[in-house]
Amino acid sequence: MSSPQNPSPTRWFKALRRPRTGDVCLKSGATACSEVLKRARAAFQAGRTVHDSFRLSQLEALVRMLMEHECDFVDTLCRDVQKPRFETVMSELMIVKNEALHAISNLKKWMEPQRIERNWATAFDECLVVNEPLGVVLIIGNWTSPLQLSLVPLVGAIAAGNCVIINPSEICTHTAELLHRLIPAYLDNECFHSVVGATHEIPEMVDLKFDHIFFSGSKEDGIKVAQAAARTLARVTLVLSGKNPCYVDKQCDINTTARRITWARFHNAGQSAVAPDYILCHAEAIENLLQALRCALQQFYGADPRESRSFGRIVNEDSFNKAKDQLWRSGKVMMGGQVNEMERYIAPTVLLEVLESDPIMQQDVFGPILPILTVQDADEAIAFINSREKPLCVYAYSSNNKLISKIMNETSSGSFCSNDSVLQSLMVGMPFGGVGASGMGSYHGHYSFDAFSHKKSCLLRTTRIECMTYLRYPPYEDRNLSLVTLASSLNLKSQGWCTIL
Repeated sequence: MSSPQNPSPTRWFKALRRPRTGDVCLKSGATACSEVLKRARAAFQAGRTVHDSFRLSQLEALVRMLMEHECDFVDTLCRDVQKPRFETVMSELMIVKNEALHAISNLKKWMEPQRIERNWATAFDECLVVNEPLGVVLIIGNWTSPLQLSLVPLVGAIAAGNCVIINPSEICTHTAELLHRLIPAYLDNECFHSVVGATHEIPEMVDLKFDHIFFSGSKEDGIKVAQAAARTLARVTLVLSGKNPCYVDKQCDINTTARRITWARFHNAGQSAVAPDYILCHAEAIENLLQALRCALQQFYGADPRESRSFGRIVNEDSFNKAKDQLWRSGKVMMGGQVNEMERYIAPTVLLEVLESDPIMQQDVFGPILPILTVQDADEAIAFINSREKPLCVYAYSSNNKLISKIMNETSSGSFCSNDSVLQSLMVGMPFGGVGASGMGSYHGHYSFDAFSHKKSCLLRTTRIECMTYLRYPPYEDRNLSLVTLASSLNLKSQGWCTIL
């Protein structure tokens, strides 16, 4: 199926206002969630998701959905955030398809019980760790990547054998509507559901007692989700936004550095939880970096980014006003800075003379704004990073490998990437998640399967060694304790761990 070309910039804003016929009625709120939760719980208890054949069929159907409706997803994201087709395919659809295909290829291996090494006390027994699905899980997506942040966790939840309720972001209305329409058309109608709840309704939905909650979003909303989940003892995975620092050293390929930072920061009009939030630039590199950033912006978006088909818009009025306020109350504009309220357009902007107390350094940035602070060396950058809450990502650009290792080892973050940005958050073979204020738990590939599984320890004992295990029974005698202690000490020397008989 051929894909349509991106609409011209002059038609983008009109597309947002265009009425649409035949829109489905979204199931919304905690009441609708409670109804489908009962159905999903019954389906799980009936064992519908147990077999690998069912899980594989659902993963294959998900891939088919993405392939057959690529044009629809491109259209809805264009209408929601005027996202260019290239960005939708590369950073949304392709990421989800890769995850699903990776899970399909490895599912049977992931599902196999893990056999644990035996010692002399369990020589006749079988020690296993069995991967057990958790039950019914709730996936709360985020508007910054409405497909990726809803469907990548879904892949892991399906692979692990769970039933799932997805809550896509209501901010991206058209994308949420499309998912709500397509999910029942491709996936099992009893096991997988889509319900849209507003941000203030999410704690009430979490209160319904799910077996696991996957949430991506702001720290403030993440705290509310964790508090609600604690009331029902539900497990949680939290991927939270924050301030991702990016150190630029005086020893680096400055042109490549500028291109990669420009792509990461201004991709999706700066609406990303994993993009660099601010640059800590070595004082000796600042002039060269500014010149290289100016060249990269010109190369990517032309003389007027507003007319570029490669640059999107802010998702809604609230986000636009917040980004505009950050722009006008922080630092000095070195390039960009133009604003068009009718189109919710903010030009790719670079700020200098930024203070740590400025709004742009105190709040999450979801707009095409890149503040730059100057530091004297890497030690000052490390001290600055460590003085703040642990970020989701830390980036460092330098040709000095020892310096890269120093920053990686002396800072703590959910992930780290040198000489590039964002890519570490997309790798199917690497875990991605936060730490501290940036979240808990991780996902992608096998790590998603583990996130939605319970590792059940199984010891399959024999009765043939009762002549040894009788030592643990009452009445307790010092002789028996001495024999148990001796056996444990011998086992510790030979095996490296102790076993009680």
